[in-house]
Amino acid sequence: MTGRRLLCSFLVTAILLVTFPAAEANAAGSIPVIVKLTSSSGLLRVLNLLDGAVVDQIPGSNVFLVNVPSLLSIQSLLTLPAGLLQFLGIDWLEINTGVALPKVGQVGVITVGINNTADWYKNQPAMQLIRSNEAKAYSTGRSVVVADINSQVDYGHPALRGHLTGGYDFVATRPGGSGSLNQAETGFLDQAETGFLDQDASFLQQAETGFLDTSMLPLASANPAYSHGTLCAGIIAAMAPDSMIMPLRAFDDQGRADLFILAKAIRYAADNGANVINMSFGALDQSKALKNSTDYARGKGVILVASAGNNNTSTPQYPAALAGVLTVAATNLTDVKASFSNYGNYVFVDGPGVRIISAYPGGLYAIVSGTSFSGPEVAATAALFRSIRTWGIANSISSTAVDIDNKNPDYVNKLGYGRIDVLRAVNPN
Repeated sequence: MTGRRLLCSFLVTAILLVTFPAAEANAAGSIPVIVKLTSSSGLLRVLNLLDGAVVDQIPGSNVFLVNVPSLLSIQSLLTLPAGLLQFLGIDWLEINTGVALPKVGQVGVITVGINNTADWYKNQPAMQLIRSNEAKAYSTGRSVVVADINSQVDYGHPALRGHLTGGYDFVATRPGGSGSLNQAETGFLDQAETGFLDQDASFLQQAETGFLDTSMLPLASANPAYSHGTLCAGIIAAMAPDSMIMPLRAFDDQGRADLFILAKAIRYAADNGANVINMSFGALDQSKALKNSTDYARGKGVILVASAGNNNTSTPQYPAALAGVLTVAATNLTDVKASFSNYGNYVFVDGPGVRIISAYPGGLYAIVSGTSFSGPEVAATAALFRSIRTWGIANSISSTAVDIDNKNPDYVNKLGYGRIDVLRAVNPN
């Protein structure tokens, strides 16, 4: 054993003995840890230090998913000063925790009439409010790639045909032995604003739809993973029809993902031509892995958009609250904050998120609510602007937003710059 390795082992052993003098090994199984090394050449040394085994790596980085035998073996390392960690060859590390897709509440499923075009819902009240269709006179998003990190997408849906480019399935290609701890749902949706007949009834009649099923879907289909990816992609396709959507499946059929797979997906999008990344998900705890990947993507000029969350709280979720991410809260058709929407100083702008109509698996359409569907509106707006020029995107969206503070006196300065106006963002003159 070399002197440096001996010193490292001595330091870690001493720290563990002081902190856990009588602790025993965790017999529950291995603990998944995300580790960023100071240098890839030090991998074997760090693995020996942790008594760990590599499960996966984010390509092009020194970020690894490592299984360690117990929480005891890394718990003290999690609180070590950065300088000492780097001396051990570790830039940072964190436990790989689970992330769940937000719930979408009730879903009203629509079967449209045969005379309707696949993108008929582009004329819905929410898109009329933000002047999405009028903006297409100036840009349709041509040559822009929008990555959507989400659940599986219905590739055959009429509204998505011709709008999808090559994506990647991180669920199907996940290596054996990978896992996460503390699976948690961070996206509870208040059911109070998911009634889908009120303000949209006249529009649906004008659209000559076949019928509207107002009942709850069967429980198996109501799982957010079943429709979440298709719903988000459908919004982008309707608003920026000539952009290409890169579907990145990071959430499994139960709506579960984890920090590592999400960080891997963000970096993949940045390395494979994405100009905009939509992230309609969130974790309650700060994550070094998510920050590392979002910083990397921003460094490559990628616009990052994330939903604020559906817990009606100012407590931030991530990646929405990370620096440089365009965070989107949800409003209704009268520009009042949706009852479920998060809010706070980290919100960038707002978009309609109540009774939004979009594509639903099986060639259907649905009416849903959530900040998950406000986010793609801003991602699509960024794509429209990015098609015209590569600079000033965030400033254009914020400076042209509609001030809605007077309609939200309890949330002044907590809803960002206001509700988006897509036409003004694309053509501020």
